[in-house]
Amino acid sequence: MKINSLLIAITLLGTMLISFSACNGILSSLYDEPETAKDFGFITIDHANHSGTVRVDATQYTKWNYINLHTLQIDSAKVTAEGADDPDTWDLAIHRYDVKTNGGEVLETDYQSLSALKNAGSMPQGTFVADEWTTNKIAVDVSHMMEDNGYLIYAPSDFNPELSKWLNVDTSEMPPIYTPSNKVYLLRMKDGTMAAIRLVSYMNAAGIKGYMTFDFIYPYEP
Repeated sequence: MKINSLLIAITLLGTMLISFSACNGILSSLYDEPETAKDFGFITIDHANHSGTVRVDATQYTKWNYINLHTLQIDSAKVTAEGADDPDTWDLAIHRYDVKTNGGEVLETDYQSLSALKNAGSMPQGTFVADEWTTNKIAVDVSHMMEDNGYLIYAPSDFNPELSKWLNVDTSEMPPIYTPSNKVYLLRMKDGTMAAIRLVSYMNAAGIKGYMTFDFIYPYEP
């Protein structure tokens, strides 16, 4: 009798463990796990084709993300109402959806994929646009926005109006309307080399805005 009871207990325990394991697997797929550092940076690199994918967490209003396509490295710096201290070497930087370059110029092309640009085999026509100095583009404090006389606090900064076209954010109504251009942009850097860039996504799997992902070719040589 004791043996039978012991066997029944072991069987029930095994069933519970199997059920828990299965349930745990289901829950893992239902609920997004926290994103970690390995989810950001140069998440793919194809050295043979000089291409890859970059993903940065640009959800904070108080941070610039600096991307160096020469060294395949990413840095960041805090930005306040007084501005930010840029690192020594970088190629483009992202703050929320806005972009600046390190002495570069940007051309918006008509191509909507990097492969289409490569297959064209020729330099797109158009005018490259340099950064401009702004005091009303880079918002660093939005905490007063919903007050009766709501306002934003901005940081002085360089800003590239051409590359920042990669995502239009219409705040004339709430919630804002996000419209990506889906176009390829050419970034001509101060050393004369060029990169081709296309925004892939501006949110994560949970729909939280500010997770910026873009594909690139560097160097791009038509």
